Amino acid sequence: MTNQTNLTAVAEPIEKEFQTEFTVADAIVRELVQAEVEVVYGIVSIHNMPIYDAMLREGSIRMVTARGESGAVNMADAYARATGKLGVAITSTGSGAGNGAGSLSETWNSGTPLLHITGEADSNYIGTDQRYIHEAKDQLKMMEGVNKSAYLLKRPKQITPFMQKAIKEALTVPTGPVTVSIPTNFQAQIIPDNQLVEVVSAQDSKVNLTIPADVAEKIAAAKRPVIWAGHGVIASGASKELLTLVDTIQAPVVTSESGKGSIPENHPLCIGNFGFFPQVEELLKKSDLLISVGTRFRGSETNGWTLPAPENHINIDLNPNAFNRNFDTLYTLVGDAKAVLQEINSSLAEKEIYPDCAYVTEAKLAREAVREDLRSQIGPYGEIADIMREQLPENTVLVTDVTIPGYTWGNKLFDIYEPRNYLYMTGGGIGQGLPMAIGAQIGQPEKPVVLIAGDGGFMVNAGEMITAIQEDAPIIVLLFDDGGYGILRYYQEAAYGRRTSVDLKNPDFVMMAKSMGFESEKVRSVDEFKEGLANAIASKKPYMVVVDVEAVGILEYKDSDEYIASFRPKHD
Repeated sequence: MTNQTNLTAVAEPIEKEFQTEFTVADAIVRELVQAEVEVVYGIVSIHNMPIYDAMLREGSIRMVTARGESGAVNMADAYARATGKLGVAITSTGSGAGNGAGSLSETWNSGTPLLHITGEADSNYIGTDQRYIHEAKDQLKMMEGVNKSAYLLKRPKQITPFMQKAIKEALTVPTGPVTVSIPTNFQAQIIPDNQLVEVVSAQDSKVNLTIPADVAEKIAAAKRPVIWAGHGVIASGASKELLTLVDTIQAPVVTSESGKGSIPENHPLCIGNFGFFPQVEELLKKSDLLISVGTRFRGSETNGWTLPAPENHINIDLNPNAFNRNFDTLYTLVGDAKAVLQEINSSLAEKEIYPDCAYVTEAKLAREAVREDLRSQIGPYGEIADIMREQLPENTVLVTDVTIPGYTWGNKLFDIYEPRNYLYMTGGGIGQGLPMAIGAQIGQPEKPVVLIAGDGGFMVNAGEMITAIQEDAPIIVLLFDDGGYGILRYYQEAAYGRRTSVDLKNPDFVMMAKSMGFESEKVRSVDEFKEGLANAIASKKPYMVVVDVEAVGILEYKDSDEYIASFRPKHD
């Protein structure tokens, strides 16, 4: 006889007796249900099987199986951004958690409320260097580096307050991802089925806002006000209040990239995501009041924080650490944007306000000028942006990956009319667009979801195409294929006069897409793009339109001489 392992294929699952014991895994799922979690994205593993089985037995949570942990976190991230709900991702231990780390970093950058549940080595082996299966040297420290917070469960019977604390922290401003690591030997451990009840006194919960009278006076007196709207407007549901303020004081609105859709971008006073354009800089230079609402003033959107912000700056943010964070503020009003704007609008209703008609005209002209300026630089892609906006429904969700078409014109010329209808890679990592588009589509199934991606980044998570098919997520992928990392080609040639490692051998994307179950076609002109997008919309199935960038036209990108010089040898 020979030593041999017998493997038996089982065609159908075997029905087992229904579990009646209450375990740590059951307590985890109970807290997810209490938090109104409807979807979990993840990868099943021997280190999280009890949790998956508990979700299966509970029955109310949809389990989306990604093809990689990084994609699972991206999907949960996008789901949260598109819906305003808590995102939940579940991964395996060690290398599995590590695979999700890059995407958790993106979630931290975007401030998305997300709960990441991961396994951990058997509690008896953590830190012993015995190389328990999937063990990491220090998983908790690794997770702390990419999360708002990270916790390790040490006492199984404490799982309920442990989970409640993590969920609450993810949802508390500043929101962000929180990882909970559950040792494998704890997950199936039987614990008492006890209840933890937070008893809140039934007192008047109305919040009294204290806004200095000087704030309303300064707003009413301003003749050249500018509003800068960020994601905080969207997170607080304050778009209506923002519009009321705009219509009252007739101020132009600059949006951060995260703030796209906080005001309908076809509004005549919505300048949009053009903060670093010279026309906006000129407006700010002459402004006598800046009102910023829920925005970080990221460096990439403010010319490295060099934009001229007026001293008369009123900042509204729920996070007190926004005070003087990137630009000095005369007043920082710490509170929910919706409530604060309501109070401000109420105060202004009692005042006589006379907007400067000449300034309003100037602001409207600036709105048109930034768009004309951009169009003059991008050739046929201005027409492509117009075709997209003309053909796609108003409620389309646009996702832009880190690619030249995404961050030069897609994030500016495609108008967004509703909050939560635009998603982008806040942290700048390539290749996360595909799983994010899938997560957004699952979260908003009634809306079309369109992804702008480049060929280099797309291949990072290309395997998630089959997840879109499996989950019946009819996303439209607009893949701009220039045969490499286009932006890095430019930077290398501009800095050194040569290039390396940026030209890529690509698959036949149309054939690949069709093998995954997508419908697909390649387009080589603006007219063909128009027809291809129409076909994709009519299909109502996952569809990829591959744009031959060389045939349509190479987009000439140009950065500042100072930035190019930063790549060259230099003295301290």
